[in-house]
Amino acid sequence: MRHKNEAAHHVEPVTLDRTDKAILKALQRDASISNVALAAKVNLSPPACLRRVERLKAAGLIRGIVALLEPRALDAGMLVMIGVVLDRSTPDSFAAFEKAVQRVSGCLECHVVTGEFDYFMLLRTRDNESFNRLHAEQLLYLPGVRQIRSFMVLKQVLSTTQLPL
Repeated sequence: MRHKNEAAHHVEPVTLDRTDKAILKALQRDASISNVALAAKVNLSPPACLRRVERLKAAGLIRGIVALLEPRALDAGMLVMIGVVLDRSTPDSFAAFEKAVQRVSGCLECHVVTGEFDYFMLLRTRDNESFNRLHAEQLLYLPGVRQIRSFMVLKQVLSTTQLPL
C-alpha cells in the first residue's frame, strides 16, 4: 500500500486501554484473524470486539489491513536503500521530487531525512541487473537530483511491521 503523505493521515486522540492494546497487538501479528477468534483472544464478545476495531479504524489508529508478501517468491529479492541529495532545498524542488518518486518501480518507502542526504528511499528489485536498469531508466531522471548513493542490503537482520504497544 502506498501512502502519498504520512502527514495526511488524520489520527484522533484516543486513550487506549489494555483491551485496545491487546486488539492492536493481535491484529499486527495476524490481521486475517476472524472477529470471533479475536474476540476470544481479548476476552470480549464478538459484537463488542467489532465495535472496538471499528472505533480504532475511525480514530485512524488502523490505517489498513494488508497481506505481507514474500519478496523472493515474487522476483523482488534485492533490497536497496538509496540516499538522495537534491540540487537545492526549495519547496518546488522537494515537491517535484516527491511527485516523481511516487512512480519509481519497486519503491516501497521514501522519507525526508536530516543529515547529508535529503531523502532515503527503500526499494525492491530482482537482482543487480534489474537494479542497474532501474537506475539508468528511472533514478537518473528524478528531478532536481544532484547525487544518488545506493546501498545494496547484504543481509536483512530485522524487518517488522509491528509497532511496540
